[in-house]
Amino acid sequence: MSSDKLFKALSDRTRRKIIALLRERDMTAGDIASHFDMSKPSISEHLKILRNADVVFSEKHGQYVIYSLNATVFHEMINFLMNLVDRNKEPDGD
Repeated sequence: MSSDKLFKALSDRTRRKIIALLRERDMTAGDIASHFDMSKPSISEHLKILRNADVVFSEKHGQYVIYSLNATVFHEMINFLMNLVDRNKEPDGD
């Protein structure tokens, strides 16, 4: 896990809302965009950042791309944070 990419991805309110939406169900970019008052290219850029940080997966189904949440990255983040507070361990972040 690249902690820098993950923390950058989580630093934006729009991306956190996208994560919350995907926690409920998998969605297309259009489904996600319908929850925001911004352009579809802007939503696509947010999704790109989330994908690059491994926070979301994308899978093509016909003409649609379905986005889903990668829960594993959050487990890794918790382990990373726990290592930061454990005085006996060195963090292994990138």
